[in-house]
Amino acid sequence: MRIQIQTDEITMEAELSENETGQKIFESLPIEGQVNRWGEEIYFSIPVDLSEASDARQEMEVGELGYWPPGTAFCIFFGPTPASHDQTPRAASNVNPFGMIKGDATVFTSVRNGETITLSALEER
Repeated sequence: MRIQIQTDEITMEAELSENETGQKIFESLPIEGQVNRWGEEIYFSIPVDLSEASDARQEMEVGELGYWPPGTAFCIFFGPTPASHDQTPRAASNVNPFGMIKGDATVFTSVRNGETITLSALEER
C-alpha cells in the first residue's frame, strides 16, 4: 500500500505495512492535518483510533512511520527527538510501526510547526 505525503514544499512516497495499523490508516485516506514538530519527528492527529499493537516500540528508524495511540497521531521519524539517547529516533512512548518513507526522510527537516500536511492513497483500496 503506497501513500503520498505532501507539505508546502515536499512530496514524498511511503510504503505502508500490511498490518492492522497500516490497513486502518490507508482506509481512512485522504487525511489532512497540521504539523507538530518534536525534534526530528513530525506528528499530527488523524481520525483513526487504535490501541497499542503487540509490536509497538519507542526506538524507531530514520524514515519510519509510527502511530501514537495516546494522541491518535501519525508520526514521521527522520532523526533524533528529545527522548533519543543518540542519533536514533525515539518516540515519547510506544508507537505502532506501520511503514517507511521511500527516499531521504531527512527532507522533512524543513517542515515547520503548523504547516499543512496531506496524506493520500497512491493505489486503489
